Amino acid sequence: MSRVVDLHGPAPRPGGPLVVVAVLDEAQAFVDRVPTLVTGVGKVRAATATTWAVLTHAPGVVLNVGTAGALRVGEVGPGVVHEIGTVHQHDLDGRAIAAIVGEDPNPPLHLSDSGITLVTGDRFIASPTHRDRLAERAHLVDMEGYAVAAAARRLGVPVRLAKTVSDDAGHGAAASWVDALHAASHLLAGWLDAVLDESGPPPRA
Repeated sequence: MSRVVDLHGPAPRPGGPLVVVAVLDEAQAFVDRVPTLVTGVGKVRAATATTWAVLTHAPGVVLNVGTAGALRVGEVGPGVVHEIGTVHQHDLDGRAIAAIVGEDPNPPLHLSDSGITLVTGDRFIASPTHRDRLAERAHLVDMEGYAVAAAARRLGVPVRLAKTVSDDAGHGAAASWVDALHAASHLLAGWLDAVLDESGPPPRA
């Protein structure tokens, strides 16, 4: 069984940035330069690993970067990094649960004014039928973003999500995702460099 918590790169510093990815290949272009948490795939691993890392290392910001499937291929495509404006889960019926217990466990999380919506779920989308259904609600789909954002938000840490397209969430999505990882990581490295330049160096421990 793989480790729940897998840290790479420089040691995280209190008040500094913590980069969060699902798999190490997404971080291959920057993992030696910035503190990077590899959570593993899926919402449970993403939430538990992020929670542990925040409580243990007290970062000043969580930066979740990675790959995503394009739900609206004509509107979002490969070759660029899309910062996420809103993220929610696509595999949890919050309204039905709210009708029973009085609270929606799946509220949308608004992170920026980018206008890009991401949906997260514990299912790798590789079907045009499922893609088109989700495209009515969002631009992109992944398997960890909401969980990372929700954990950071609950613990009071600022969080930003940035995704680059690896596939079209259709029948060839799995092969496309593998082939896209190298280029995707370099794109994400560029986004991280810009963000870290804006924020300046972390405080000394």
